[in-house]
Amino acid sequence: MIDHNEYRQAIEQMYEYRATISRHVYVKDPKTKEEKQVLEEVYLNQPCKLSQTGLAKNGQGEDANILQYDAKLFIAPELEIKQGDLISVTRVATGRATVYSAGEPFPPYQSHQEINLTAKDWA
Repeated sequence: MIDHNEYRQAIEQMYEYRATISRHVYVKDPKTKEEKQVLEEVYLNQPCKLSQTGLAKNGQGEDANILQYDAKLFIAPELEIKQGDLISVTRVATGRATVYSAGEPFPPYQSHQEINLTAKDWA
C-alpha cells in the first residue's frame, strides 16, 4: 500500500518555485453600486514545481513576434485552481518570475495536482 504522505514529502522536496495564484472576481463598488471585475490574489507564495511541456511556438504579430509556450505546474492538492486563473511562478534561486494562464485542472492526486499552463510573451 502506498503511503501518500511519504510520497507527497518526496515530491515536495523537488519544489524549487513559488506560485501566486490570482483570479478575476466581481466586486460591487460601494459608491456607484456597479459591479466590476478585479484581479484578486487567492493564494500567495505557494511551493511548487514547474516543468516545460513543449518548445515555444512563434507567431508574427503586427509589431512583434508572439511567443507562446506550455508548462505544467505541480502544486499541493488542496489548493483550488480554476481554468483561467493567472499564476505567477517565481524560481526561488534566481527570483525570475513568469505569468501563466491556467488550463482546466486535472483532478488532483492525493499527493499533488498537475495544472497545464500557457504563457505568452513578446520577442
